[in-house]
Amino acid sequence: MCFIIAMMIQIGDKIVSRDLFEHHFICHLEKCEGNCCIFGDSGAPLEDHEAEMIEQHLEKIKPFMRAEGLRAINEDGGWVIDNDGDKVTPLVGWEECAFVVFEEGVARCAIERAYEQNSIPFQKPVSCHLYPIRVNKLKKGIALNYHQWSICESARQLGKKEGVPVFRFLKDPITRVYGKEFYNELEKVYEEIYNQSPENL
Repeated sequence: MCFIIAMMIQIGDKIVSRDLFEHHFICHLEKCEGNCCIFGDSGAPLEDHEAEMIEQHLEKIKPFMRAEGLRAINEDGGWVIDNDGDKVTPLVGWEECAFVVFEEGVARCAIERAYEQNSIPFQKPVSCHLYPIRVNKLKKGIALNYHQWSICESARQLGKKEGVPVFRFLKDPITRVYGKEFYNELEKVYEEIYNQSPENL
C-alpha cells in the first residue's frame, strides 16, 4: 500500500521522492568516464556490515586494485571515518576512491571486479550501486531521494532520450537492497500515477 504526500510517496516504511519517477537516467560511461567514483568530498558511504566485509576480504580484493589504491589501503585500511563521522572508502590523494581501477580511461570498481570473478561474496557498496539515489535514515524508516550532480548530465540526457525513469534504471540495485516486492510497488505507483507500464513503453 502506498500514500501520496505532496512530492513524496510512502511505500511501507520508505518515503520515495517523486523525482525517481519524473526524472530520467542511464549511466553513460562513454561520456562521463565514471567520474562519480573520482570526484566528491569523501569516499563511498559504507554500511557497518560492508566495512566489515571489505576488511575481511581485503586480501582477495587487492589483486584487482591499482598501485595507488593499494598504497592508500595500506596506509588507511579498507575504510576510514570522514568529517561527518561516517564510514567511507579511502581516497587516493583526496580524489578518486582507492578501489577505482581504470579500464580504457573509464573508472571501474575493484570490489565489483573481485565479485564478478567469484573472489568475494559481495558486490560494490550499496551507496554506489544505488546512485543517483541517496538514502536518508529517518526516525522511522528511510527516505529515497534523487541526487542531481552536474557530472551526470550525459546520463540524464541519455535517460530522457530512451525514456527510462531513475527508478527503472536502478531496478537491479533496488531489488538487491529492498527486494523484488518493493520494486514491483514502484512499478505499480508509476503505472497508476503516470500511466506508464513497461508494456506501454
